[in-house]
Amino acid sequence: MISTSGSGAKWKESYTFYLLISPWLIGLVVFTLGPILGSLGLSFYDWDLISPAKFVGLRNFREMLSVDPLFWQSLKVTLVYVVFRVPLALVTALLLALMMNQKVPGIGVFRTIYYLPSVVSGVAVSMLWIWVFNPNFGLANGLLGLIGIQGPGWFSSTGWALPTMILTSLYAVGSTAIIFLAGLKNISESLYEAAELDGASKLQRFFTITVPQLTPTILFNLIMLMISSFQTFTESLIITNGGPANATLFFNLYLYQNAFAYSRFGYASALAWVLFTLTLIFALYTFRSSRKWVYYEGGDAS
Repeated sequence: MISTSGSGAKWKESYTFYLLISPWLIGLVVFTLGPILGSLGLSFYDWDLISPAKFVGLRNFREMLSVDPLFWQSLKVTLVYVVFRVPLALVTALLLALMMNQKVPGIGVFRTIYYLPSVVSGVAVSMLWIWVFNPNFGLANGLLGLIGIQGPGWFSSTGWALPTMILTSLYAVGSTAIIFLAGLKNISESLYEAAELDGASKLQRFFTITVPQLTPTILFNLIMLMISSFQTFTESLIITNGGPANATLFFNLYLYQNAFAYSRFGYASALAWVLFTLTLIFALYTFRSSRKWVYYEGGDAS
């Protein structure tokens, strides 16, 4: 006679596991997977939330590619932002992590200070930047005036608005720096000691030990920064609302305007899927290219 006690115990264990994670599974299906699939279906409709939805096939996608100039403007603004913001944030965060990795008294306080801006409300910070970069009475132009420099228009200038947006985004690199700090703590001190005995300078140790050992962490931060950059929304909405002259019309902001200002929910859903596709392409390309530059101690590339 074959005992079924073992299979019964496994079934009970599986049942308990799925029962415990059922709140998360229900939330995933109802609040994440459901809306994602719903937006995909809605992208083929014309719907203003009041009138009955009208099936239009691929018209929304054809419109954005051939008729809508603001689609291309928002795409250009977002891509420029990603191309410049991501490497600047990576370098800034790595420099902060290197400073936070020093063994000096009170370093824990400094780590907390550098991390705090990452958890402050984006709306509150945006209001602060509006004051700092006000061209008439802002702190930035006030300091420049002290040394005889006429400050630019910052957010009110078509040429300076996007660069200023990139500059202000660097305030929140504390979370990225903390991840870099964890990567630095994971590097064996024996590697630095051996390199120092061989006469390697600090700069040589940085490029031959620190950077290669940090490449998995760099890859993770690169992906996360890329995704967050494509999804930039709050700052552009609060500070400029896409202006001046659409100079800061980010893709996510244009998507929001179509949905909640113009009541074009079908078109906004189509825009959302274009944004998702672009983000996915960039992420997959980054993962694929990482095989050539990411180092793992086991010897296998990602």
